Amino acid sequence: MPASDKFEKLGAQVDSAVADVQAAASQNKAELESRVDAARKSADERSAKLQTEAQEASQRAESGWKQVQNDWDAHIRRIRLRIDEKKAELDRKDAENEADWAEADAQAAVDFAASAIEEAEYAVLDAMLARMNADAMASTG
Repeated sequence: MPASDKFEKLGAQVDSAVADVQAAASQNKAELESRVDAARKSADERSAKLQTEAQEASQRAESGWKQVQNDWDAHIRRIRLRIDEKKAELDRKDAENEADWAEADAQAAVDFAASAIEEAEYAVLDAMLARMNADAMASTG
C-alpha cells in the first residue's frame, strides 16, 4: 500500500475517533466504561500490530521509529499501571484528581498524535518525491 493511501486511511481513523468521542458524551457510566474497555483493547491490538510492523520495517531499513515506538510503549505501560493502581483506591478527592490527570494525559496524547500526523504527512510527501525522482532516473537511464 502506498504511503499516501495509508495517510488517507489515517484521516478516516481520526474522523471515526472524533465521532466515537462525541457519541460517548451522551452515554451513561456503564456504557462509557464498556467503550473505554473496548478502546483500550483496540489500542493494545494496534500497538502490537505496530510493533510487529516496526520490527519488520527495521529489518528493511534503519529507522528511529523503533525507539519512538519503544518509548511510547513504555509510556503507555506506566500510564496503565497508574490507572490500574488508582482504580483500586479512589475516593471523591482522588476521583477529581484522577479526572484532572486523565484529561491532561488525553490532551498530551492528542498533541502527540497531531505531531505524529504532521510527521506522517512529511514522510508521505518525501516518499512520493523520492519515488518520482527514482522513476525519472529510471526512465532517463
